[in-house]
Amino acid sequence: MNADPKSTSTPATGGSPLTRSIRQVNLRQLCSGGAFLLVALGSLVAGPTPSRSQDIPTAPSFVDDFTSFDRARWYVADGWTNGSHQNCTWSKSQVELSDGMLTLGFEKRKLKDRDFACGEIQTKQRFGYGTYEARMKTDAGSGINAAFFSYIGPSDKQPWDEIDFEVLTKDTSKVQVNAYIAGKGNNEKLVDVAGGTDKAFNDYAFVWEKDRLRWYVNGQLVNTITDPAKLPSHAQKIFFSLWGSDTMKGWLGPFSDPGRKLTMQVDRVAFTALGQPCQFPESLACSIK
Repeated sequence: MNADPKSTSTPATGGSPLTRSIRQVNLRQLCSGGAFLLVALGSLVAGPTPSRSQDIPTAPSFVDDFTSFDRARWYVADGWTNGSHQNCTWSKSQVELSDGMLTLGFEKRKLKDRDFACGEIQTKQRFGYGTYEARMKTDAGSGINAAFFSYIGPSDKQPWDEIDFEVLTKDTSKVQVNAYIAGKGNNEKLVDVAGGTDKAFNDYAFVWEKDRLRWYVNGQLVNTITDPAKLPSHAQKIFFSLWGSDTMKGWLGPFSDPGRKLTMQVDRVAFTALGQPCQFPESLACSIK
C-alpha cells in the first residue's frame, strides 16, 4: 500500500461548485473497458489562448508540484458519482495535500447511496497540443481504477475526446493507454510498468500533436497513433481520479472491500504547449522531438 496521508494533511478544496452533468457511457463501452471516469464539470475559469505552434486553442503551460493547492487551476469533485457503475461517491475529503504530495483516497465511508468515498480533481481550463506528464504512484486492489487522463465532452458542448493512462490496480505491473475520438474508443493497449505502479513513483506522459499521439512510461515510448481518424482534435481538461466498481468485473476485476484506505499519490503534473521550452530538467519535453 502507498503511504497513508499524514494526519496533518488538510482537505484540498476547489472553490464553489460548478454546473455539472454526468458523462454518458453505454453498456457496450463499459463492458469493453473504455475509460469513462469523468465528468465534465462546467465552465472555464479563463478562456484558452491560441498558440502560434498549433491550431487548437490552449491554456498556458504549467508545472504543479503540489506544494500548495491552486484553486484557480483545480476543481475538486464532491458529492456525486459518474453513474451506476461507480460504487463510490466523489468526496473532497478524499483529496488531500501534504509535504508536496497530492493524495487521492478510496475508503469505506457511507455517502448518499454509496458505501465508499473516492477522490477526483480536474483542471478548470482546457489544453491543446503539447506534452502532458505526471509522476505518480498507485495502490493495489481488484475492482479499482487509478487514472491520469484528459477529457472533454457533451457537458462542455464539445465532442467527447479523451486521452488516457489508467492503472487497473488488479494488476499493478501494467497501465492501460487509450484514446477516444467523438466518443469512439477501441484503442486500448496494456503496457508494462517495470517494478510495478505501486512499488515506486513512475512517470507517465503523452505527447499530443496534430498528426500523432504518443504515450511514454518512464521516458520510454510505449504506444503511437498516427491514423487521423483516431486523433483527438478538441482542447481538453486534465483529470486525476481513483474509484471503484462492483459491476465492471471483466475490466477492473471483482471488487471486495479492501479493509483499508487505498491511495493514489501524485508528485507532479505538467503541461508544456507544443513549441514551448521544457519547464523542468526531468521533463519529457526536454528530450523528445
